[in-house]
Amino acid sequence: MLTALSIKNYALIEDININLQPGFTTITGETGAGKSIMLGALGLLLGNRADYGAIRNSAKKCVIEGTFNITNYKLKDFFVSEDLDYESSTIIRREILPSGKSRAFVNDTPVNLSSLNALGTYLIDIHSQHETLSLGNIDYQFQVIDTIAKNEGVIIEYKQHLKEYRKLQKRAVDLKEEQAQAAKEYDYNLFLLNELEEAKLKPGMQEELEARYEELNNVEELTEQLSAAFNNINQEEIGSLETLKEVRGSLARISTFSPTYESLHGRLQSVIIELDDIGEEIAAALERVEANPEELEAANTKLQLIYNLQKKHAAGSIEELKEIQEELQKKVSASENAETDLSELNKAIADKEKELAAVAKKLHENRKKIIPPFIKETEETLAALGMPNARLKIELQQQKTFLQNGQDQLSWYLAANKGGDFKEMKKAASGGELSRIMLAVKSILAAQSNLPTIIFDEIDTGVSGDIAQKMGEILQRMGNNMQVIAITHLPQIAGKGNSHFKIFKEDTANVTTTKIRQLQTPDRVEELAMMLGGNNISESARAHAKELLNGIEY
Repeated sequence: MLTALSIKNYALIEDININLQPGFTTITGETGAGKSIMLGALGLLLGNRADYGAIRNSAKKCVIEGTFNITNYKLKDFFVSEDLDYESSTIIRREILPSGKSRAFVNDTPVNLSSLNALGTYLIDIHSQHETLSLGNIDYQFQVIDTIAKNEGVIIEYKQHLKEYRKLQKRAVDLKEEQAQAAKEYDYNLFLLNELEEAKLKPGMQEELEARYEELNNVEELTEQLSAAFNNINQEEIGSLETLKEVRGSLARISTFSPTYESLHGRLQSVIIELDDIGEEIAAALERVEANPEELEAANTKLQLIYNLQKKHAAGSIEELKEIQEELQKKVSASENAETDLSELNKAIADKEKELAAVAKKLHENRKKIIPPFIKETEETLAALGMPNARLKIELQQQKTFLQNGQDQLSWYLAANKGGDFKEMKKAASGGELSRIMLAVKSILAAQSNLPTIIFDEIDTGVSGDIAQKMGEILQRMGNNMQVIAITHLPQIAGKGNSHFKIFKEDTANVTTTKIRQLQTPDRVEELAMMLGGNNISESARAHAKELLNGIEY
């Protein structure tokens, strides 16, 4: 509940600090005194966007701060999810700086407006005349029924199943599209795959074929050059090997004269051994060189196939062609296994539908169970509020389609007068009747659930004094279970408050300021008497005011 509110430098408010109590609190004041300003300030605490024009003194910052006792609100998980420090007495502060920048804090931790707005839904429900129109809104009607039916946990479960179900459905649509595209490309992909598989490509194959092709294509040149090289090494008289052997002999004869000559002899011996080995390899290579037109043609054919495949697939190597082959294999396999994949997915969808239907049925049964007593209690409350002939009808029909909050179609109908036909809620009631219906609904919700602080902004519009008296009694009863604040123009409601605040304007040095103060018993009598009879307060008005305050001694 809201335990304290501080407003500084906002609109006509210079500096207001009020402490609020549990139960039913009323706020009164003349039209234009600033009641809507206070609601605007509270709206900022709940995450509404800031208006720089609302700053009273543009040279100073505007600060609005609310203290909330959230002990019974079960909000620890929310605070953890938002990375906020949980305090049973939580302080929300909103600042609008002269620069126009807005800042928000929860227990001194900066937060963005979306987080503040999410937290605000757990703390305060501001019910204005505009909100009364939500009675005709399907989502609100479901919210009321589900709150009374205690369906919150079931709805969370349903929405999780629905999310998974729609994900599976989307995957099925995507898979069908993929399969349709794959079917169109299957024959071509299979042709490309077979072409690559038939090529029997292996890493290094291209380099080996290119080397062999060069050998076979240059047999004459190889024979000629290898023969010349062999002869130059091994000719008996003038070959390089014979010449070096003669040099070796010369060095051998002087190798004992010094280490230098011995070293030269050793080095030359190594050269002779290496040259002799080279000559043997040249001879072996020469023996292998022979013309083979068939092998040459085969190598050329294989290379041309590789080159054509690389050009077709824009690949630079056999390794890249192998990667393309693997991708084609996947596409072909996907096409060939398409029916199996789709069948498995359809089974998963069918299983999820059964789970969804089971949870949706539970929602339906819970709703169906509470609708009759809810109608009965609403009609009894409306009778007390001057609508004795009002009849409420709620139709709940289960559909085949999975909707956002189940399979139900929900419709509220009202027959406001005796013998009248049932019509849709938003078409069947006047503004005053809608206000009374909303109050009846809220009173039932308050008795059956842990609602946050609720603020009624002139819910008494368009009702008579007798009905206002009944409204006040209902608001007072609601205050037994929660904090209720009502901004009212009617003394019958104002007199029912456990505490009473008055908002008023004060002119000081040509400056108008909105102020608020809590009224004690004598002041409440005067306020109610003025609301009853105007500024010229009569003794009868005072007597009536005392009656409204239940005969308290003054």
